[in-house]
Amino acid sequence: MDQDAVPPKANGENLSHDSPAPGDQSSSKPHPEYDISVFKDWCKECGICAAFCPQKCITLDENGAPALDRSKKCTGCRWCELHCPDFAICVRERQALQPEEGKED
Repeated sequence: MDQDAVPPKANGENLSHDSPAPGDQSSSKPHPEYDISVFKDWCKECGICAAFCPQKCITLDENGAPALDRSKKCTGCRWCELHCPDFAICVRERQALQPEEGKED
């Protein structure tokens, strides 16, 4: 066994020098974007989705219905989707448009 090796910490604190620090946004990979859909016929306007959203992407309008004013900030955690008692909200990663194969301009 190598004497210089550092044993991993039980709580995951042993980060290698090659990995970015937690919360470091300087990666070359673009941040994915998400689409949030609310099925108005299923929604009973309970406000749970807005309460659980860590990025505050979902707010409530004057009637208590979910409003998606800040959906660009969505990180795709799906807390709103997981906690909705009526399955009235859906979060999906936005698909990038792929160029059509075999099509020449």
